[in-house]
Amino acid sequence: MGSIHGKTIWITGASSGIGKSLALELGSRSCNLILSSRKKGELEKVKELCGGTDNIAVLPLDLQDLDKMEHLAQMAISFFGKVDILINNAGISQRSLIMDTKLDVYEQLITINYLGTVALSKAILPHFIRNRSGHFVTVTSLMGKFGSPYRSGYCGAKHALHGFFDVMRMEHEKDGINVTLVCPGFVRTNVAKNALTADGSPQQEDDVATQNGIDPETAAKKMIKAIEKDKFEVYVGGKEVKGIYLKRFFPKLLHKMVLKSRVR
Repeated sequence: MGSIHGKTIWITGASSGIGKSLALELGSRSCNLILSSRKKGELEKVKELCGGTDNIAVLPLDLQDLDKMEHLAQMAISFFGKVDILINNAGISQRSLIMDTKLDVYEQLITINYLGTVALSKAILPHFIRNRSGHFVTVTSLMGKFGSPYRSGYCGAKHALHGFFDVMRMEHEKDGINVTLVCPGFVRTNVAKNALTADGSPQQEDDVATQNGIDPETAAKKMIKAIEKDKFEVYVGGKEVKGIYLKRFFPKLLHKMVLKSRVR
């Protein structure tokens, strides 16, 4: 892709965390931005922080509303005439043991983290094909590459995203469409506080690993660099990124290390 300067970029999960940091960074690069999340009030605040200019649009979106995605895609296109990049950043985490977790919690995790993202991406795909260009940037997680206790449903949904978007790249590279999968590790956001527990209620407290993670501004800058280089995958985080290579070459060692760390 080269420089991201001046592109029209649609960001989901833009009201806080990595999405908010992406908006602020991309806003400084003269990009047209479409900011989406469930929280319209928070999106308006992010827009103001970006300068509140005419090149920033707010489009509330709930990934559980699968049947609304085609309409939302058309609205997004209407703001600036096209969308160059869709950053699938919205999602929700989990902190509960398999034995204790209700099935409807797994259904919610799959709907938000996987099916909602798939539905939105399919809705914008014909626009990308017509333009012979487009870039899907999907934020998964290191948990999309290896597992960790208390995150079974989250890991399952994130693994599924890798399978889907790897195939998206294979099928539509011929149409000028790129796919970048972003795998963050621990980033200082509210992801742990908002994580679903066994009964579907939010955890409402942070965890040590998240508190000690990298800041979202650093994560956003690394993501943008990967987008500009058209990378297939990028791993963003601290020492936990080494788990990618341990899983590949020393899976039993990783298994022992994760259990020993007792990460929550």
